Amino acid sequence: MRHAEGPLLVVDASEHETYTEDVEDVLTSFVGGRGVGTKLAHDRIPFDADPLGPDNSLFFTTGPMQVSNVSFTGRTNCTGVSPLTDGLLSSNAGGFMSRHFADTGYGAVEVTGESDELVAVHVTDEGVEFESVPELDGATVPETCEYLEETHGLDAEHVACIGPGGENEVRFASIMTTEERAFGRGGLGAVLGSKNVKAVTFDGDSRPEIEIPASAMDIHREAATADHIMKEQGTVAVMDLANEMDGLPSYYFSEQSFEGADGINGSAVAEKKYKKGTCSACAFACKLPTKDEAAGVETEGPEFETAMAFGSNAGIDDVVDVMKSNERCDRYGLDTISTGNTISAYLASEDAFGDEELILDLVDKIAHREGVGDLLAEGIDRAHEELGVGNWTVKGMDFAAHEGRVLHGQGLSYAVANRGADHMYATFYSVEYPLVGDDEAMEPTGFEGKADRLVERENLMALNDAGIVCKFSRDFMSPERYELLFDADFEDLLAVGERVVELERHFNNQRGIDRDADRLPYDLPGFEDALDDYYAARGWNDDGTVPDSQVSGGSGAVSADD
Repeated sequence: MRHAEGPLLVVDASEHETYTEDVEDVLTSFVGGRGVGTKLAHDRIPFDADPLGPDNSLFFTTGPMQVSNVSFTGRTNCTGVSPLTDGLLSSNAGGFMSRHFADTGYGAVEVTGESDELVAVHVTDEGVEFESVPELDGATVPETCEYLEETHGLDAEHVACIGPGGENEVRFASIMTTEERAFGRGGLGAVLGSKNVKAVTFDGDSRPEIEIPASAMDIHREAATADHIMKEQGTVAVMDLANEMDGLPSYYFSEQSFEGADGINGSAVAEKKYKKGTCSACAFACKLPTKDEAAGVETEGPEFETAMAFGSNAGIDDVVDVMKSNERCDRYGLDTISTGNTISAYLASEDAFGDEELILDLVDKIAHREGVGDLLAEGIDRAHEELGVGNWTVKGMDFAAHEGRVLHGQGLSYAVANRGADHMYATFYSVEYPLVGDDEAMEPTGFEGKADRLVERENLMALNDAGIVCKFSRDFMSPERYELLFDADFEDLLAVGERVVELERHFNNQRGIDRDADRLPYDLPGFEDALDDYYAARGWNDDGTVPDSQVSGGSGAVSADD
């Protein structure tokens, strides 16, 4: 099986020391990316670790595909215990950092402990430098990147950093790379902030020599020549379809369609796009560099989730207003989905939907934990009672845009996903709109056959995240191509994904997360039976826990040797 290579570099922020460990057995069993990050986190982070304490660790990882020039591989993974969900969580970011990470020669980098001063950590193939950076206290993401380029010659493509959101431990703060790409969802930026680490940079000339078949470049050529709407509109291309299906969350989830969708849909975003945008080595170029000169705003996006959270859910029908919110979140290092949804909750409590000036002011207040921003920085799950609104979260994570009240399999996916109400955990929405061929499509309502299919998709997405292969490669990948890329039988590769999902669930079980957390804030007919079917398909207990027979001892190791 083709896998990432290199030792684990442990960065102890408390002592400003580093050392390496051989993790070849983990790499060979879990490929790379989310797989390796999850296995290392499961075995090395105490089950009772405080997400914002020194015992929590962040694991940066890539996979074997990051040494190639194949499209859909410009991504890096980060894993740790989430301060938003209190469970184990992985996030991956696009952009251009993944190749620079691979150039360091490390298979994984663990950041643990807590520095007594604000530092930047510079990781190279020749060693690690801890740099005291008090001048970056409170700096935005662009300001941090500018400093690192001026003082170290490292442009934003080498940088993973936080803004004020991470420093102030906003529970949905992001780690940003390439300035505008985010390790979003779940608040890993707050974890880095709790360690007093402003930035981690990666550079070197020691990329592992992993042989990728030349025929894999067929994927690259097809990505370059494909006529695909995402190349013009990104993910927001699906907004009109969702709205027509009565499946676009609006006005803090109180409605399911938005009369102002034309102002924030794919066509509206495409009008503001001024050049192509992509990730490292990818010819698909589905990113959305946008600007509006009259408003003085230039950003990347919004994608569909952001257009929902800061658009329809907030009662905003002008794409330029959404762009302003998107840009400000990137500057402060905040997850756009959780920030927009949390602000929408506040707007609902104040009957203030559509107030763009208030929205931008609240973004500022959240990032700096000022006034009501201190409450909102805790996220909807912790703030909803004081706001007097419904708790539109699963496991503490607020909902993405794909409406589970219409797409029932996606609703089930939100409920059981170890990350909470996140759409990328299984991307089940793609088979229910559908965005796939007729042979793969399923009816949006009902649960017949969906539990087994959900297991398959969760395993496949975990494999993609281990690879790392972008989930938007779905039209270009097949079992045969997975076998080609990873030099293994497709079923064996899916088994890697299965182990990753199981490790996450087992870790979370030890933190008290079980069936009681696999809940939705709305009723779906047949949901409880579907939940039973899902557990049965996974071989788990009826209470949503992993059986003892499927785990082995230690601080939490699930066997990967079978």
